[in-house]
Amino acid sequence: MRPVTGAKLTKLLRLLAMLLMLTAATSAGSAGRITPAIPPETAAPIALLVDMSSGQTLFQRDIDRRFVPASMTKLMTLYVAFELLDQKKLTPGQIFTVRPATFAEWHNKGSRMFLPADAHVTVDELLTGIASVSANDGAIVLAEGAVGSVGKWVKLMNMQARMLGMQNTHYGTPNGWMDEGGSYTTARDLSKLARAIIRRHPAEYGRYFGRKGYTYNGITQANHDPITGAVPGADGLKTGFTNEAGYGFTGSAIRDGRRLIMVVAACETGAMRKQAARELMEWGFDVFATRHLFAQGQHVGNAKVQDGTARSLDLLAPGTINATFPAGQQHHISLTINYEGPLQAPIAKGEEVAELEIKVAGLPPSRVPLIAANSIRQAGPLQRMLNGVRGLL
Repeated sequence: MRPVTGAKLTKLLRLLAMLLMLTAATSAGSAGRITPAIPPETAAPIALLVDMSSGQTLFQRDIDRRFVPASMTKLMTLYVAFELLDQKKLTPGQIFTVRPATFAEWHNKGSRMFLPADAHVTVDELLTGIASVSANDGAIVLAEGAVGSVGKWVKLMNMQARMLGMQNTHYGTPNGWMDEGGSYTTARDLSKLARAIIRRHPAEYGRYFGRKGYTYNGITQANHDPITGAVPGADGLKTGFTNEAGYGFTGSAIRDGRRLIMVVAACETGAMRKQAARELMEWGFDVFATRHLFAQGQHVGNAKVQDGTARSLDLLAPGTINATFPAGQQHHISLTINYEGPLQAPIAKGEEVAELEIKVAGLPPSRVPLIAANSIRQAGPLQRMLNGVRGLL
């Protein structure tokens, strides 16, 4: 008998996990629920796996438990920077100078890109250092250079967190350095942030995330991302570690147009984080299948409009929308458009004005945004009167 190699053994274990999952799903079918199970050895104390194209949660464990984000804090620093780039308040070629006090405090503290004293560094270099080698010094220099102080930058971070609906998140630093519990987040909130980065800033995501490492100031450092280069399709995002927080990771991978986002946290060791991250992501791609619903820009439905130059608005898919379900199982999908209506004019083209709720038996319902197909101006007095008459008729 030929010996079983490590790769074959891993594949066999995955197939066994799928069979166990399908057996459990079949036995649960009479109750109308499908409950896929993740192999216990891959589980982290806090874990979340989400299909971005459907918004559906594929696996969750303690996702609203608050924990210290450590260097995963830098995801929000990068998101704030991307927003400022989009608003033309920041440019990639813009140059910042390392302040003497900043160098004195951060030149030898934690992970860094080894910025020299009085260095002149571009925003592009800082963003690369923050995303790829978790540069604590780079995050501080970016914050001070962009808005004048760390305090002002942190206010922007918390403002963006509120705008993204990160209800259990607060930031005290730009880089996640220990701040006596002033910073905290949850797996649910980190998944919202990851989705916003990828959806709102795809070009920046592709440029700054997923690098194997970075060379700056003649020093080459590796990226400690546990899935990029190891899991097919993996391209980010960010690790985190402190003695208080343990080992955490927010990651993403895409295969055949299907993107999964995962969060693991509170792992006791780096090895546990690596195993949990890799096996959770592979499990998500292996055990679940998708059904295409709408292509990017496709018409999904309509919404009523009040006090506008038009009385209805076409709703479009901002990106590919799929429904996810356990592979090999019969599935029923129901779709519902939700919005607070009628919508109030004015409405801008591309504005997120509604949500498509996706329900698949056995999985939590999910919602993905829908955008306005065109702009609608606010109606004048005569137009509003005519709209009122039409409504009566």
